[in-house]
Amino acid sequence: MNRRNFLRTAALGGAAVLFDFETAFARGTKDPLVGKAWQGWHRGQFQVHFIYTGVAESMFLIFPDGTSMLLDCGDHNAIGRGKLAVPVLPSPDRHSGEWIARYVQRVNPRGCDVDYLMLSHYHSDHGGHQNFYASKEVRDGEDYALSGFSQAAEWLTFHKAFDRCWPSYDDPIPLLDHRSADCVEQMRRFYIYMARHRGLKIEKFRVGETNQVALLHKPKAYPQFSVFNICANGRIASPPQGGGELRIIDLYKEYKEQNNPWRLNENGMSLGMIISYGPFRFYTAGDFSDRFKLPDGSTMDIEEHMADVCGAVNVAKLNHHGHYSMPAKLVSALRAQVYVSCVWDQLHNVDPVMARLSDRSLYPGERILCPGVMPAERRAEDAGKAWLDDVVPASFEGGHVVLNVEKDGRDYSITYLTAADESMTIRSVMHFKA
Repeated sequence: MNRRNFLRTAALGGAAVLFDFETAFARGTKDPLVGKAWQGWHRGQFQVHFIYTGVAESMFLIFPDGTSMLLDCGDHNAIGRGKLAVPVLPSPDRHSGEWIARYVQRVNPRGCDVDYLMLSHYHSDHGGHQNFYASKEVRDGEDYALSGFSQAAEWLTFHKAFDRCWPSYDDPIPLLDHRSADCVEQMRRFYIYMARHRGLKIEKFRVGETNQVALLHKPKAYPQFSVFNICANGRIASPPQGGGELRIIDLYKEYKEQNNPWRLNENGMSLGMIISYGPFRFYTAGDFSDRFKLPDGSTMDIEEHMADVCGAVNVAKLNHHGHYSMPAKLVSALRAQVYVSCVWDQLHNVDPVMARLSDRSLYPGERILCPGVMPAERRAEDAGKAWLDDVVPASFEGGHVVLNVEKDGRDYSITYLTAADESMTIRSVMHFKA
């Protein structure tokens, strides 16, 4: 009997969640909203828009009081991957920073006005690149490329930025001469210009803090909403339990003392957060992943250390696009019902990762896998794999994925919007209990 042929109860964060997976995907495409335009954000909702372009990662967050954040806004030569490229949507006629800004304008309750921007780490698919194909601008004697965030800023107004290194660019090692220097220099120039001429305030992201990323408009109205800064710069924070002390673990401490810090992986520096809204919890941590040899010859996988502190969540964004990330220990700890991945390459969501996410021996209960796109080439290559049963069919053509958490966090939904044009047409809706 196929596992979708009966109701199952999934234990998530201590709560029993009843979900009919026999007809879940079918119901998603038959929801009364399918075929209609996205109806927007309403006060009290927490939304995460996983914006699909086919060349970069970008997420737009709207908190319950309307506070907004653009988390990553890449500009990356994914088209140059040839056969490994995925569909570029709506088209290659505009660069990703412009497509992303246009999307934000459509869904943001305050239009062009965005409270926060945050770069998860210094890679071009997340932030842009000073030597990429976008044209260079010179303003008041200062220059930077129009790429990623800086291009989006042509249409959007940002008020505060959270950065992992500002202003010294030396945590945990000097970065301006590192292999990520092109993105570092691009963001450094962009920050300087924005701070001098457009009033942008910039703060270093502080690991272990709750509500550094805070509600700005009506914070007292939503006491059940909080943002915990769980990782940055190779450090992870263990949330205090029962009034205990905050613990911060430096994953690279021993490695930095060796003679070749150049090899430190920028992915492992990613900023990460646990966002809580009543009983609902969401995990996001950029490309957080790295494995390396310790002085004693053993291997450290930093994601396994994340597993020790993150706790169970309802929805998780995959680390590093699902590219050889998400070890079994982390999947077992997260116990998510929904996994979302941002995709710009055929090598994202690789078979061993997807198999772990789908593995019921790691934790019981059904789950849904929501890539930005699961193209025909990948489906053909992985034909017959059991995990394909858990992939939302709406992903086959590519689309924006929207997580919508209702007021008080007890109900949430996953919606796919068309990315083929800017109509914001709903293609699938699935509803869950937290």
